[in-house]
Amino acid sequence: MARIERLRVFPVKGLDGIDVETARVLKGGTLEHDREYALFDADGEVFNGKRTDRIHELMTDFETATGVLTVETPAGDQREFDLDVEDDRRQAESWFGEFFEADLTLRRDESLGFVDRRDMGPSVVSTATLEAVASWFDELTVESVRRRLRANVEVSGVPAFWEDRFVGDEAPIFEAGGVRFDGVTPCGRCVVPERDPDTGEPTPAFRERFVEMREQTFPDWADEDAFDHYYTLMLIASIPKSDRESEIAVGDPVKVVG
Repeated sequence: MARIERLRVFPVKGLDGIDVETARVLKGGTLEHDREYALFDADGEVFNGKRTDRIHELMTDFETATGVLTVETPAGDQREFDLDVEDDRRQAESWFGEFFEADLTLRRDESLGFVDRRDMGPSVVSTATLEAVASWFDELTVESVRRRLRANVEVSGVPAFWEDRFVGDEAPIFEAGGVRFDGVTPCGRCVVPERDPDTGEPTPAFRERFVEMREQTFPDWADEDAFDHYYTLMLIASIPKSDRESEIAVGDPVKVVG
């Protein structure tokens, strides 16, 4: 049976995600705590993995109940910052600024988060898709692929590339725990999936192999015209206003409708 296998949010944009058992859909259509914080440089641009591979050197955790962010460097230096407290946020941005040798500020958006596509909602992928991509590379595990692709909602009990069917002309929709998900666009990938999520080291010929295998395995049920290129994987969905401020949970049934 199709179900939500995993829910993952990324409290600080670019840093590690955390698994949650339930997630509330915000009024803006994104998931609570997803990209709630982000680092910005002196020019007001987001500072994340697209800007520097050093971001992979940090191990982070976040407690949603307390707002405490834990950061650990490769040298084992560990710090905790209560991001609900203004003084701690200022200390955090100073610490990140020193680590990355940049003038950084830490901002918060509780209404929508600093997602890339601010008029859209959660990202969706199937467990089988992650397993398929891992099989394309000798050295990759499923968890490594999961961390490289950074999806919010993972669906099990469906075939690989199941999420591709929800974009294009006459595409269906799906519901998870009674919450409606409308497919908006497939997710074109950036440089981040090419890197080892622990070290930042690029996987040799990752993009070339990915594109080759994506083209070979592109499913018959997908509308190819909805895809600009084959370096694309994961669905960006939208949750209608009528279903916002609801909760979804791990184990919720998923069904295709419409």
